[in-house]
Amino acid sequence: MFRLIVYLRRLSRKLWVRVALFAVLAIVSVLVSHLAAPLIPEALSGINDMIGPDAVTPILSIIASSMLAVSTFSLTTMVSAHRAAAATATPRVLRLMTSDPTTHTVLATFIGAFVYALTALILFYAGFGDGALVMLGVTLLVTLGVVVALIRWIAHLTDLGTMDDALARAEDAAKSALTSFRKQPTLGARALTEAIIIPHDAQTLTAPVSGVLQMIDVEGLADCAQDGVWVLRRPGQVVLKGMPLAQFAGAAPGTEDALGDCFVIGNGRTFEQDPSFALTTLSEIASRALSPAVNDPGTAIEVISRLERLLWDWALAERGEDDRQPRVYMPMLSTQQLVEAAFDAIGRDGAGMIEVCGHLLASLDMLGKSADEGLAEAAQVVRARALAHAEQALTLEVDRQRLPQDGEAGSA
Repeated sequence: MFRLIVYLRRLSRKLWVRVALFAVLAIVSVLVSHLAAPLIPEALSGINDMIGPDAVTPILSIIASSMLAVSTFSLTTMVSAHRAAAATATPRVLRLMTSDPTTHTVLATFIGAFVYALTALILFYAGFGDGALVMLGVTLLVTLGVVVALIRWIAHLTDLGTMDDALARAEDAAKSALTSFRKQPTLGARALTEAIIIPHDAQTLTAPVSGVLQMIDVEGLADCAQDGVWVLRRPGQVVLKGMPLAQFAGAAPGTEDALGDCFVIGNGRTFEQDPSFALTTLSEIASRALSPAVNDPGTAIEVISRLERLLWDWALAERGEDDRQPRVYMPMLSTQQLVEAAFDAIGRDGAGMIEVCGHLLASLDMLGKSADEGLAEAAQVVRARALAHAEQALTLEVDRQRLPQDGEAGSA
């Protein structure tokens, strides 16, 4: 069931699903309009006689022809924007853009209006013209929906595919992942530390396929094994077919398949239960901006600022209780790993630019003053490494002297 829910949730983010639903809705509205023709009150029978298919078909023809052109143009624009974002930011942000609800709704409206008009014309030319009055009312509503969608699309195109759009999407994904991680660092299970002793007679659950562990259903694991489940991998880690995925005890015969259903393995990392991946996506945008082919230190500085406030706000948020399933144990994702995912690559790639490494050192110094001891210690470790990179990469002594020292806030 967990896998089915995850599949349906991801399916709902696909563009073609919403388009198909709007197309089906268009066909149903046409059929209902024709079937409702005999139900028109007698008071409107005169108007119904006056409004025949000839009064509606020209409007439907205009909608059909124009929406086909608009849909084609919009799809081309969307694909171009997605490719531009993947080229200038990072290919990982493309996953966020392809699930954009505004784009889905607008394109679904255009294609749904086209299907509606085409279906209505076919029925009219086939001799089903009794519902012309009802069809006229539905057509006016469809036209209004198309106008609203066009306005939304025009407003949406101003930012679609830009660097600001990519940064905003990546930051929102990181914020959501960090919020969930703060509430449930081990997804509701207990932390699997070195002090936890796994029973020697525990059975081993192996990975059915090779891939990336994307999601884990902790509640489902607790229901399957009454005496305990010790998960050996976190979401975001690579698993290989036949390798240990978890160990369990107290399970009835035949429950191994049920335990396996609690793990979702795919081809790539996802954002839902993997906060370090969201931070890595932002970091990749900065690294690409720092490449010689792009040479955009301003974008890297903006990414550093976004990462700084994300981690600072995450540390200020209230921790959630994470032992609701005491029979399940999960490896911890340390704060050190989060900070390294966010800043390590930037510290290496931006070491030769004083404006970038200076801003990075100042931001890490500020995070080192956080009330969260884990974040403060991690920031200090990463800062020392970034400082070493900068001192080695900067060729001028005057630039090395400009590097912020411990305790100096603000950017260089």
